[in-house]
Amino acid sequence: MIVTDFLKALAQLSDRRFRRVLWLGLGLTVALLFGMTVVFAGLVGWLAPDTLALPGLGDITWVGDVFSVAVIAAMLVLSVFLMVPVASAFTGLFLEDVAQAVEDRHYPGLPPAPRIGLYETLKDSVNFFGVLVAVNALALLLYFPLGPLAPVMFWAVNGYLLGREYFQMVAMRRLGRKGAADLRRRHWGRVWLAGTLMAVPLSVPLVNLLIPILGAATFTHQFHRLNAKAPSAWPAPGRRA
Repeated sequence: MIVTDFLKALAQLSDRRFRRVLWLGLGLTVALLFGMTVVFAGLVGWLAPDTLALPGLGDITWVGDVFSVAVIAAMLVLSVFLMVPVASAFTGLFLEDVAQAVEDRHYPGLPPAPRIGLYETLKDSVNFFGVLVAVNALALLLYFPLGPLAPVMFWAVNGYLLGREYFQMVAMRRLGRKGAADLRRRHWGRVWLAGTLMAVPLSVPLVNLLIPILGAATFTHQFHRLNAKAPSAWPAPGRRA
């Protein structure tokens, strides 16, 4: 069933609302990373001395340029690792659009879901980004000792994080924060397994940029399957539990 949910999400990639969220997420991600690079390069260039006197070499006037180039190179490398978590955080801001597109196509009889406030959405996205970066930074210390098992740990760790956050954000639209957390805890194994399915393509460049969209859509399908036995638990339209 998890694979079926994923295949349904994959089949809807051509949806214009999916494409809109994808390009918005990528555009904001590139703009943020580019802005960070410009700011850090300018700051280093401003702090670096104009000239540096070295014994036997005299005054060196290109120190600031070297530092600025080094910062740009470092940020380009860092962007490879930050691209996915930053894109995931930005996509979280528009997750409701993806979930609504899935429901319009596959669950047309549902009542309208109340919109989550911008502040709440922004807070959850920022928290998710922080947790994703922090946990992966800690896990990085264990990847090298694990050797060939490192990818398995990467998938397991990120699968748990993706499953927990994306299922929670999708379910909140219908059940509220507490109801979503209760449903997730009751089905934590299935949610983790679905998250792991999302985490495996994170290892594939470019493909990994589609994962936030596919994840939101997949967990929308999973939520409706797992919650199908208790539709009466949903809050009335316009209210949140």
